[in-house]
Amino acid sequence: MINQTRREFILLGFSEVRELQILHFVLFLCIYLAALMGNFLIVVTVTQNQNLHSPMYFFLCNVSILDACFISITVPKSLANLLMHERRISFSGCIMQVFLIVKFASAELYLLTIMAYDRYIAICHPLQYAVIMNWDACFQMAAAAWITSLISGLVNTANTFRLHFCRSNVIKLFFCDIPQLLMLSCTDTKANTWLITIISVTAGSFCFSFVMVSYGYIFATVFKIQSAQARHKAFSTCMPHLIVFCLFLSTAMFSYMRPKALSSPPVDLLAAVLYTVLPPLMNPIIYCLRNKEIRKTVWKMAKKRFGFRMALPLSFAK
Repeated sequence: MINQTRREFILLGFSEVRELQILHFVLFLCIYLAALMGNFLIVVTVTQNQNLHSPMYFFLCNVSILDACFISITVPKSLANLLMHERRISFSGCIMQVFLIVKFASAELYLLTIMAYDRYIAICHPLQYAVIMNWDACFQMAAAAWITSLISGLVNTANTFRLHFCRSNVIKLFFCDIPQLLMLSCTDTKANTWLITIISVTAGSFCFSFVMVSYGYIFATVFKIQSAQARHKAFSTCMPHLIVFCLFLSTAMFSYMRPKALSSPPVDLLAAVLYTVLPPLMNPIIYCLRNKEIRKTVWKMAKKRFGFRMALPLSFAK
């Protein structure tokens, strides 16, 4: 048995061909910078516009911060390895990656679920919205999401790294991931598998059901609205959130809950990219394209800061 406290892992990454590694470095760097800029833009836009100081945009800022942190867990380390032609990650570094991935992924799932509740109260019970979604309640719900995700991260990380890793130390991804680590363990991993399955199914099913039921009531209420403009405004605030939630949950489920028959190194690598890179990149794009208030504020800030006078498509500027 190798002493696991001194063990290093090898992140296999994408390719051993140097030219392809450079291509991956450039592509990942562009994606990473775009994701950081997009999420930072959301946070700045909301904080700079008094009209956006509402519970919905408060939770959106939390999600944007989470997305920036989430993609920063894996991509910078992968970029450094590609640039330095290095593949090693320390045992402690692997522990930290696993903990932060589980924590931030759980927190985002909980916050997206809370945002569905916020939209439900705003559309189905508008007269009670200010009372129910007061700032104390918003801070408490956000704190609950962060604290619960912290517990989830600690439990899953501790349960994973209590194992002994005496097999190959090669992880066939560009970051440390729990399913890959379980494959390297020479300890019985049935308890780990059951714990991950129970937590994932319970949390995922509850959040998915809660969001779907909330939107069932929301759509039923919206379709009863007589004014087409009011219906469009309601949809413009709801659809970006629904798209972001479905994108995040579908990529997470494909990564961790797909059948073993669909598991292979290329598919595992694709799932890892979809899960850790795609949502942080796409979320700000979806909100900027689909949310009218965000679009208008971004455009006003751009004109004020840079003095833009060029014409934009009417779908963006309006």
